[in-house]
Amino acid sequence: MEADKSKGKKLIVLGGGESGVGTAVLGLKAGFEVFVSDKGLIKEKYKHVLEQHGISWEEGQHTEEKIYDADLVMKSPGIPDKVALVRELRAKGVPVISEIEFAAAYTKGQLIGITGSNGKTTTTMLTYHLLNSEGLDVGMAGNIGDSFAQMVAEDDKENYVLEISSFQLDGIVDFRPHIAVITNITPDHLDRYEYKFENYIASKFRIALNQTAADYLIYDADDEVIADWLQKHPVKSRQLPFSLEKEIPNGAYAKENRIIITIDNDQITMSTDTLALEGKHNVKNTMAASLVAHLVKVRKKTIRESLENFQGVEHRLEKVLKIQNVQYINDSKATNVNAAMYALDSMSAPTVWIVGGEDKGNDYNTLMPLVREKVKAIICLGLDNTKIIDTFGKVVDLMVETQSMEEAVKIAYKIAEKGDNVLLSPACASFDLFRNYEDRGDQFKEAVRKL
Repeated sequence: MEADKSKGKKLIVLGGGESGVGTAVLGLKAGFEVFVSDKGLIKEKYKHVLEQHGISWEEGQHTEEKIYDADLVMKSPGIPDKVALVRELRAKGVPVISEIEFAAAYTKGQLIGITGSNGKTTTTMLTYHLLNSEGLDVGMAGNIGDSFAQMVAEDDKENYVLEISSFQLDGIVDFRPHIAVITNITPDHLDRYEYKFENYIASKFRIALNQTAADYLIYDADDEVIADWLQKHPVKSRQLPFSLEKEIPNGAYAKENRIIITIDNDQITMSTDTLALEGKHNVKNTMAASLVAHLVKVRKKTIRESLENFQGVEHRLEKVLKIQNVQYINDSKATNVNAAMYALDSMSAPTVWIVGGEDKGNDYNTLMPLVREKVKAIICLGLDNTKIIDTFGKVVDLMVETQSMEEAVKIAYKIAEKGDNVLLSPACASFDLFRNYEDRGDQFKEAVRKL
């Protein structure tokens, strides 16, 4: 821990959530004078951590004279760059960074960074599972689970598997993962990027910004957005693509129910039939995670066994219950159109689809072929369902609007017949009716259990 360069310097942390409190703890250990400021209310569990460490904080306001006096500011990923306070800090020459940037400076652990519009949580958890099963000293953090900074402060690991959102990547300067993964890039969060897709793409590619020829970039070669960007903006790192459509000599591809992974002529093959995760998109997530594991010298036997016993991610194509031979599936984590596309594509039975929420600039037309083929009824669950009704109103025979999860599930129960699926895959954010996607998924599971 390099305390000398930080001693007596003022670190202001904007946001008293998981990443903010973790940064405050690490900042204190590194020798900073730390102050946490949150415009909202700080949860009791985080206040307890701050008080335990003797870190001063405020809630319900930002005291500007204190904040402008900072030597360094870490802002929570939820605070947009265009907020006046952040703009003013930057105008004054105060560096404003993300937790990922801050924490990376205080660990010598090998960094594996995973980003993408969809699949990053599954890929992160699967990668962690593969490394952990081999007995490596590994932590999982970032946009998932524990704070990266707090882990570095309290139990520094030799390896970190980090799920990183575009918001977190916006706040990096020197952050350099040895292995970077981009699962895919589809339009998402465009409200944060001036509704310009290219701004969002550029944000995702910041994960490879500081990489050198000694580092690796693993990415989906079938994703035209990624392929086009790489052609126009070459990266310095070594590329390891994966594909379902073509043979990849150095990377990974799938052929005739086999996954073939090759790095410098060292090859591992495995059957797709024994994978714990179902669906084409999960074959891609498996290839990405396996490439990482192969790079860090996890044994082939461990990779194969771990892929067979992996427990999937909660709220992601999670099979809840089968009632009267109808399968209820919780895919609340599908907060954008592309995620819902994966879910619909993996349905092998007629589906009652529960969809809707807070629209992030969605274009539902890309789902039209799957809706025609797979969906027998649509249940809208949102405060404003106009766009969904306009798009699919003439395509499905039955469309119902609801305002609560309990009502949506009860209607689905009445509509669904033996052999059908009931799929919650909203394609939207959850904040119009729920606290977050976890709350939405939990309410779905609770309503199903009450049937």
